[in-house]
Amino acid sequence: MGVKIITDSASDIMDLSAENLTVVPITISFGDKEYLDGVTLSHREFYEKLIGTDVLPKTSLINPFSYSEAIDKVKKDGDEVVIITISSKLSGTYDSAQTAAKEYTDVYVVDSENVCVGQKILVEYALGLAEKGFSAKEIVEKLDENKKNICLIALLDTLEYLKKGGRISKTAGIVGEVLSIKPVITISDGEVAILGKARGSKKGNNLLTEEINKRGGIDFTMPYSLAYSGFDDTMLKKYIQDNEEIWKDSAENLPIGTVGGTIGTHTGPGALALAFFTKK
Repeated sequence: MGVKIITDSASDIMDLSAENLTVVPITISFGDKEYLDGVTLSHREFYEKLIGTDVLPKTSLINPFSYSEAIDKVKKDGDEVVIITISSKLSGTYDSAQTAAKEYTDVYVVDSENVCVGQKILVEYALGLAEKGFSAKEIVEKLDENKKNICLIALLDTLEYLKKGGRISKTAGIVGEVLSIKPVITISDGEVAILGKARGSKKGNNLLTEEINKRGGIDFTMPYSLAYSGFDDTMLKKYIQDNEEIWKDSAENLPIGTVGGTIGTHTGPGALALAFFTKK
């Protein structure tokens, strides 16, 4: 008997090759048309639709029945299950997972208190623990102990989508566009927060590096990940090049992914994100 990990598509995990991992898709709606994130709507297709319409997409929480279906599939061999969800402050998906889990034994639910690559690296940490033979209960204890050490920071190319989503005032959005302000955001206590604003990408990159240093640096013995939103990874490549000293001695092949619809609705295209465990 082993441990299976279930998470949702807000984690932006597109590689489903891990045998003990199941990703349950979140529903994304453009008007009256619904899509399953990462299943019937790829990350690229999401941005094509986002840019091509004035209608801001909406996401729907995963219902308890969908979690029950996922649990039934992975428990056929009697395995224990750990469900890791998007932050409970960003979605009711955590509550749905809790509701479903009550109908089973040996099924545990963890609020990642994160999203996107922040949630992704917590899932990767859980998968590593499962491969090492930790029990579900032990994995949950480790996740709860270490998830507070996750730092997710992102540099946005535009304030437009934060403005559309009501995260900032319309006036602030207009001023930001005129001044070419690049906001730097993070996940704080499970919610999206603006860390600062910079004029231009170079200063924005500096803010990211400053934040890494403030948090005590990256623990390269733990999972970490970078990602970009939209179609073009130029901004991310520039950030990596400008901050080569962070990576050159610790990582040969950087884990780079893409930002999906759950957080991409608010970031828009052209953003870059980094998530890591801080050094203790």
